Amino acid sequence: MMKTEKLILTSEWDKTFPKSEKVSHSKVTFVNRYGITLAADMYAPKDASGKLPAIAVCGPFGAIKEQCSGLYAQTMAERGFLTIAFDPSFTGESGGQPRYMASPDINTEDFMAAVDFLSLNESVDENRIGIIGICGWGGLAVNAAALDTRVKATVASTMYDMTRVNANGYFDSEDSEKARYEKKAAMCAQRIKDYASGEYAPGGGVVDPLPDDAPYFVKDYYDYYKTSRGYHPRSLNSNNGWNVIGCESFMNQPILKYSNEIRSAVMILHGDKAHSFYFGKDAYENMIKDSKYAGNKELLVIEGASHTDLYDGGKSDAIPFDRIESFMKEYLK
Repeated sequence: MMKTEKLILTSEWDKTFPKSEKVSHSKVTFVNRYGITLAADMYAPKDASGKLPAIAVCGPFGAIKEQCSGLYAQTMAERGFLTIAFDPSFTGESGGQPRYMASPDINTEDFMAAVDFLSLNESVDENRIGIIGICGWGGLAVNAAALDTRVKATVASTMYDMTRVNANGYFDSEDSEKARYEKKAAMCAQRIKDYASGEYAPGGGVVDPLPDDAPYFVKDYYDYYKTSRGYHPRSLNSNNGWNVIGCESFMNQPILKYSNEIRSAVMILHGDKAHSFYFGKDAYENMIKDSKYAGNKELLVIEGASHTDLYDGGKSDAIPFDRIESFMKEYLK
């Protein structure tokens, strides 16, 4: 029998985006196969009747449901879907100990547990369930789509492949045995320090104060996570970040190995000015290479959009919600 952890859930509206009067909002919880209880915000179109198509949303990596995953979920609920935005295991309002750890397996399972929950919701058509993953959760959403045959449509927005960036560094600049060895040795040394101290050292979130010579993508992250635009007190990226060893297991576990076997529909959505654009382009190419199921795969490039423009629209309302809606409605018929 699955046991539910007792979670402390915030009752007041504490999102980084305004509340919509077009949808109803409630807090819900569900349990993944590791026994971790996940917290989610549920959004439903007001006055909806019958069984609805549903979407589970998560991301970015190190963010929480009160940030852009909630914005995506609320907006898609305005467009007729029942949606949930959930906090991953070990983060936000979700359960799991120790805190601020990540796992390619457990975090993929988080999406699958969300599908379990939606499948049994009396307002949901269990045959019309999709997922949306943002940033690092975009790659995990594609991984979930490769494993979960119940997922009928997937959108990966401004995606990262977290296994690739951990193993190879940004822009594959550390893609060597020597560089990987040094990173693994440093994390193994940190494990001893953590064990001796009895607590896990935080890795630090987005750098603050922002150095004058910070790379463009660091400035892009700072503008979202460290300002009133996207700051939240429970967000890892806004504060002390993942544990130093929090992402250790991503070093040698590629998550997209079987992406070209995904039969369901997938849209990869990316800005051409995003530092992460190469993740989306390569993931799409690998997904359709030697695939018998390339006909329902799409790479949608948003001209002029940076990485975080697809978090909340940026200054140019960059998130193509019309296209996401039409994609989801086509494949969640």
